[in-house]
Amino acid sequence: MADGGGSGRGPTCLGAAAALRRWEQLRRRVAAAAPWARGLLAVAAGLGLFYVVLRVPLRLRDSLAAVTVFLSTLTPKFYFALTVTSSFISGLIFVFEWWHFRKYGTSFIEQVSVSHLRPLIGGAENSPPPPAAFSAGENETSRQNMPECKVWRNPLNLFRGAEYSRYMWVTGKEPLTYYDMNLSAQDHQNFFTCDTDALRPSDTGRDTNVLVYVKRRLAMCARKLGRIREAVKMMRDLMKEFPLLSMLNIHENLLEALLELQAYADVQAVLAKYDDISLPKSAAICYTAALLKARAVSERFSPETASKRGLSTAEINAVEAIHRAVEFNPHVPKYLLEMKSLVLPPEHILKRGDSEAVAYAFFHLQHWKRIEGALNLLHCTWEGTFRMIPYPLEKGHLFYPYPSCTETADRELLPTFHEVSVYPQKELPFFIHFTAGLCSFSAMLALLTHQFPELMVIFAKAVLRVLWPVSAPSVLASS
Repeated sequence: MADGGGSGRGPTCLGAAAALRRWEQLRRRVAAAAPWARGLLAVAAGLGLFYVVLRVPLRLRDSLAAVTVFLSTLTPKFYFALTVTSSFISGLIFVFEWWHFRKYGTSFIEQVSVSHLRPLIGGAENSPPPPAAFSAGENETSRQNMPECKVWRNPLNLFRGAEYSRYMWVTGKEPLTYYDMNLSAQDHQNFFTCDTDALRPSDTGRDTNVLVYVKRRLAMCARKLGRIREAVKMMRDLMKEFPLLSMLNIHENLLEALLELQAYADVQAVLAKYDDISLPKSAAICYTAALLKARAVSERFSPETASKRGLSTAEINAVEAIHRAVEFNPHVPKYLLEMKSLVLPPEHILKRGDSEAVAYAFFHLQHWKRIEGALNLLHCTWEGTFRMIPYPLEKGHLFYPYPSCTETADRELLPTFHEVSVYPQKELPFFIHFTAGLCSFSAMLALLTHQFPELMVIFAKAVLRVLWPVSAPSVLASS
């Protein structure tokens, strides 16, 4: 079998060797004749290009002449139908583009172009790298502390099904989204124990969570019933008994209850502990700190007086605190200043997002109104924040850059009838302007063609003369 296999492979190997020798001889001949071969190739290419250059204008001239003859025979009714159809189609595209932008925040045409057409033309490989989210001076710790768009339980939420049902009965609108309610159902499954927990010691750690959950809800109920001091005591005891559960944000419940008591010294003491650079921030912490500093100067603050004499040290501190709070969550001021209407807060919020702003303003607006001049100071100074952070998605001032994913998550958490606040404000995409202009221009042409058909035909012929000056004059003159 070995001999048979060898005899079968022999002719194939000999044929391959002969082919290689012939290829090598041909390559040497081509290499020797390379100088004059390259010259012949260049001459042939030049002649071919010259032929194309001479022939294409002849064909193009004939084609333009045929098109011109066809257009010159069209009646005004055709131009009217053409402009009306163009206006109608571009109007439909404009309406769809506008709806898509209002709902998803992007242009549909631009999204399709980037997602599907760009890879086909090789744009994905040459696309520039995304902008750096941190400046060169920031350390690795700040990079690790940059949070993703994580959804948190609303620490102040204590609405029950009856209240949501009453809201729906009065307004006819669903106060909660399916996504929000689904998260609440998952929370309850994680919180509450089952009969088999005793057989699984690893699961009995949930008892602590259930205990904290129940005590906290009792304190929130006391706060809602007006027993503020009792609620404050229960919250303080809970924080002292379970100091490691700071991620539950019980201190935010305590801050709101102390503000209701107008115990501002106690509020400052809580802030001194939790408004630390190493701890995660929230709108409640940042805006409460700004409220306390505004309280010291807001009663006597006047924009006219401040512009003449300048800001005092206390006023500068108050303005800087407001700028800090606005940088953390830029959506809150419009709700506090009642420039946007509030809705029932969701059961889950996104920090720095519109959902957090709704939840904070819903429960804290009364505390800002109670301090005379606080809202006036906020109104005069909050927009100055944006001059310090012209590119908030790329680089922040006191905080990490503003997350670009908040809009999508907020749309899942907030009801559909609520207009989600977007930061930074997005300009209308190019294709919305383009389709709107095309629709308007086509409608104007349709109207003019309907009113002045003969003049518009003359205008169309004049346009043809401008576009095709070589072949158009003779044909148009004859028509």
